[in-house]
Amino acid sequence: MARGDMGDPDLALLEQWCGGDAAAGNVLFHRHFGTLYKFFEHKVIGEVDDLVQETFLECVKGRDTFRRQSTFRTYLFAIARNILLQHWRRKAGTRPTLDFEEVSIEALSTSVGSRFARQSERARLLAVLRTMPLEQQLLLEMFDWQELDRDQLAEVFEVETATIGSRLHRARQSMKERLGSPAHGQAPAPGDLDTWARSLAREEESS
Repeated sequence: MARGDMGDPDLALLEQWCGGDAAAGNVLFHRHFGTLYKFFEHKVIGEVDDLVQETFLECVKGRDTFRRQSTFRTYLFAIARNILLQHWRRKAGTRPTLDFEEVSIEALSTSVGSRFARQSERARLLAVLRTMPLEQQLLLEMFDWQELDRDQLAEVFEVETATIGSRLHRARQSMKERLGSPAHGQAPAPGDLDTWARSLAREEESS
């Protein structure tokens, strides 16, 4: 379980929001809207705003089960992950139960990702991520782009911290193999995948 951060100002805002302070809720919403929007925008089509709103509403609904042992961002991403999985379960309709350890965004929707046809390193990374099992994609994005540590990831994915290490290793190996495949240019994978992925995230923020 992630260590708590009693100095997290977002937790105080959450308490105020849950107590009826709409202004505190607005501050939280605007502070984290951009991050959540980017989280959903490469994984769904046309429902990003709705999923962001749903995530914030679930933050309030789940306040009694949130034990305040971690940061608000960890709590937020744990909910966002569940909202995303629920979204794709709803879309699946009568299909068999989805195994997000196996199924990828590419398999769930051929239209997701079509907006990123331009040739760039970031487009290449996004194209690779969407072919990976969704849980691996989420794990790498949260580790590299959101910079959640292993304790925080363990809370988001509801596993032991030691399990996160092995999952990260498998996800990196999978990404490395896919980056070197003919479908993605057959270019050598960067030596340090995490540093490369994080640099691409910083490039987007500065553009």
